[in-house]
Amino acid sequence: MSFFEALILGVVQGLTEFLPISSSAHVQIAQQLMNLTSLSKPQLTAFIATIQIGTEIAVVGYFAKDILRIGSSWIKWAARPRKLMSSDTKLGWLIILGTVPVVLLGLLFRDLIENEVRSLWVIAYTLIGFGVLLGIADAVGKKTRPIDDLNLSHGILFGLGQALALVPGVSRSGGTITVGLLLGYTRQAAARYSFLLAIPAVLGSGLFQFLSSAKDLNLDFMFATILATAVSGVVGLSVIHFLLKYLQKGSFLPFVIWRVAVGSWLILMLSTGLIVA
Repeated sequence: MSFFEALILGVVQGLTEFLPISSSAHVQIAQQLMNLTSLSKPQLTAFIATIQIGTEIAVVGYFAKDILRIGSSWIKWAARPRKLMSSDTKLGWLIILGTVPVVLLGLLFRDLIENEVRSLWVIAYTLIGFGVLLGIADAVGKKTRPIDDLNLSHGILFGLGQALALVPGVSRSGGTITVGLLLGYTRQAAARYSFLLAIPAVLGSGLFQFLSSAKDLNLDFMFATILATAVSGVVGLSVIHFLLKYLQKGSFLPFVIWRVAVGSWLILMLSTGLIVA
């Protein structure tokens, strides 16, 4: 992989990580279109997981004040547990508990995720199917609950929504936002919590994948991965700002249309042999 190719993939990752359209799907499609067929599926999985660290660093930077407030509140409560929790302490616990499903399922089905389901056919159908589901959730959800309404059962459901993103094409933000909308949360509340919930899971999986595969990567590939990670973070920061501002008035319909269009195009390309799965 050249530095230019890494730059392109980093831009794709940054543009798509926070939009509910699946960054892993778009990075894999871009990799196929750029004919980077020398990458094995485990290498591609490690690359995608690693460059996601860049976008999560962007989240940490964007929500730094919220993270510090939630973290300090949780630490103070943990040091001297009390029956009553502040909303920030409760949010800290829900992020921890909501991370459990994706960690457990990711470890249990690691080989399946890295090899069997990382197929462009799977991506095509999940882009369409979960795009339609997002559209339905956006249409029928009451969109009245603020993030302060989060409770234990909702936190677990958000976590399960995030775990669905282990399947390429589902979208981490798309899965959690869909759950949030179905539970009645506002578009902005669902998106903000989706970003916060992703931090421990993505940073953890990215570091794990990088450390476990670093010994098998040549120096050029490692530098390319680092470049793509940095680029994805810079681009991702602007996308977070755009999306949260857009959701003040806009719906998820454009993202639903994009998912269905890309998924349908991918099925056509695969069926005619213009792209090989």
